Amino acid sequence: MNKQNEFEPKIIAFLCNWCSYAAADLAGSSRIQYPPNIRVIRVPCSSRIDPLLIIKAFKMGADGILVSGCHPGDCHYIDGNMYARRRFVMLKELLAFSGIEEERINFTWCSASEGKRFGGIVEEVVNNIKKVGPWQGLGVKEGGLVSGK
Repeated sequence: MNKQNEFEPKIIAFLCNWCSYAAADLAGSSRIQYPPNIRVIRVPCSSRIDPLLIIKAFKMGADGILVSGCHPGDCHYIDGNMYARRRFVMLKELLAFSGIEEERINFTWCSASEGKRFGGIVEEVVNNIKKVGPWQGLGVKEGGLVSGK
């Protein structure tokens, strides 16, 4: 593809209000450059993200997902981020079993003071998703859930 037709992924970013959203805000106010491919959904805590929201985001055409919460031990809700981490590991395995590339789903920790790190994370996620290409969707066929590729 040439530069004009280069694939630009749509990434849904579920960001914890207390840390990751604040890091995104700091990146913006510090004028840190990162790709504009993310669409932010601010959540009270990364543990509040229902796995079905991630599946629905893919169903609605997202090319990738970024979930970011507080660092372990710094959660505003004590251990919510650890619940999210466990839930995310299981969901990632389920989606991999369903044929979704591992690069499309990302989980990270980012504190409110890490605006530059947040910008780097977004850049890395966008580059990884560009490598796997546009989301082709999921289809249901006899025998279960299969990749639409």
